[in-house]
Amino acid sequence: MSHLRPAVLLLLLLTLLTGLAYPLLTTALANWLFSPQAHGSLIYAEGRAVGSALIGQPFSHDNYFWGRPSATSAAPYNTLASGGSNLAGSNPALDQALAARIAALRAAHPDSPAAVPVDLVTASGSGLDPHISPEAARWQISRIARVRHLPPATLERLVAAQTETPFPALLGEPVVNVLELNRALDALKG
Repeated sequence: MSHLRPAVLLLLLLTLLTGLAYPLLTTALANWLFSPQAHGSLIYAEGRAVGSALIGQPFSHDNYFWGRPSATSAAPYNTLASGGSNLAGSNPALDQALAARIAALRAAHPDSPAAVPVDLVTASGSGLDPHISPEAARWQISRIARVRHLPPATLERLVAAQTETPFPALLGEPVVNVLELNRALDALKG
């Protein structure tokens, strides 16, 4: 009994410290130091959240840049079903899906080069990636210029301005956030 009391008191003290005080402290510090990130990196327009900088959105209208395909089930970019398609490279269903995506992209972009950027036909590992490569964005310029009646050079400058380059460059490739790019595209005429 003399050993039980200190053990129970130590258990209670450590439970309060590591189970209550520490999580509350780290949550408070995260909200104070990294408020946008702690609240989902939400992007606001006219006072309301229009999306997150960390989660892709389905853009399918011809007057917007399109992102990567989503591999999530039930609905595209479903955060509750994050994950890849789990289809092996040798699976015929994957080949059929890629061929269908390439055919749809080529039909929507008759003026674009024949080589379709790989990130426009393959989903990311999470199925939620909000970014495409600058090459994938530039590949879509002819369609958007035609639909929006904008000079391609204007769209080239827009893509260049929205391209995020990691620092240092060893940490990854340049990317373009599709939601931010489409918001900047809407601002061109607004």
